[in-house]
Amino acid sequence: MTPPDGDPFDDDSAGMFGGMFGGMFGDMFKMLGQGPVHWDTARQIAATTATSGRTESNVDPLVRIEFSEMTRIVIPHLHSVTGIGDLATLSTWEPIPVTAGTWAARTLEDYRPLFTDLATALQPGQAGQPGQPGQPGQPGESPDLADDTSDPFSSLFANLTGMIAPMTMGMTIGSMVGLLARKSLGQYDLPLPRPENREFMLVPATIDTFAEQWNLDTREVRMWTLIRELVLHQLFAIDSIRTSVLDLVRQFIAAFRPNPNAITEKLSSIEVENPADIMQSLQKILGDPEMLLGAVRSVEQDRIQPQLDALLGLVLGWSDFMTDQVSTRILGNTTHIAEAARRRRIENGEETAFVEKLLGLHLNRRQVDRGRQFVTGVVERAGIEGLQPIYQNPSALPTPSELDAPGLWLARLDITDDA
Repeated sequence: MTPPDGDPFDDDSAGMFGGMFGGMFGDMFKMLGQGPVHWDTARQIAATTATSGRTESNVDPLVRIEFSEMTRIVIPHLHSVTGIGDLATLSTWEPIPVTAGTWAARTLEDYRPLFTDLATALQPGQAGQPGQPGQPGQPGESPDLADDTSDPFSSLFANLTGMIAPMTMGMTIGSMVGLLARKSLGQYDLPLPRPENREFMLVPATIDTFAEQWNLDTREVRMWTLIRELVLHQLFAIDSIRTSVLDLVRQFIAAFRPNPNAITEKLSSIEVENPADIMQSLQKILGDPEMLLGAVRSVEQDRIQPQLDALLGLVLGWSDFMTDQVSTRILGNTTHIAEAARRRRIENGEETAFVEKLLGLHLNRRQVDRGRQFVTGVVERAGIEGLQPIYQNPSALPTPSELDAPGLWLARLDITDDA
């Protein structure tokens, strides 16, 4: 007889069946039960997707030296233009040229807390908690269907879903990061803060491919990309900015409401008249990360989204504005590079689809334009010094309405118009 706390697949306690199935099922259940995310699966999927299964060559040491020399050139101009931080600290920052596979591995580790939050929010039983949106009976929310134990088959399905959830989450996160790694030029193609570090990543092979595809000068594109990464590295080094962005993203993630029956419900609604339509519908369902993970958007997320959009728009617009200012000093007219990079960023397709759905990040032209027009409007009225409150106090960050009307923001903070 199996001891109360024993392993049901233990060879000694399960007799003949233990010997037959112990190794196979015991290892499988241990693998499925590794917390909310199966990280080994995430790492394997991310590496395979990022590299397309091929072995990558190490970055040429001469390329490393070139980026390091470029950084020494950029830092004084960056400090002069933005007026943020002190030159001594900025001068310690170092570029780390990496391969796509290394980018994927570091990104998984850097954003592990966010992905863990996401997996935890999507575990059955998270919806309907006291005092939380999603409680059964609230308008616009879905009840937690995993709690319905009236049907034994539903209960069995819910239990199996819970068991394979870490593996599914690992596959989804690994695929998302791997797809991003294929096209990322540097550390902040996904514009989220990373753990504080004086080092920042660049992906030389992808940068050079981008330059070749758009018929741009390779050395200029390397310099421009380095400037963009340094600008964002500088912005996210500010505590109030990094904390505000991460807090809103984590609030958005926590507001997901799990529905473990989502796939079953969608599959049962597929029309069976045309086999081709069935396969197309099936691919669409299984290709939707929200559906695959049973993630149901909530009313709380609808409330958070405008705030997150405004903050992300500010980050993207600010970084574009400052990148243009610094790159013009060093390279002259870089409009052609900037426009190619912006078009590339908002046309990534599936590479950003998972991010938009699961992290609430809208990486589109409208977001960039809103933020850039805000920064430009402030600078035109109050000079570049007029942006200083943004770096100093989270309460000074523009609201969604103020992002579209910089004059309102200046008036709220009582910033004098230079004109």
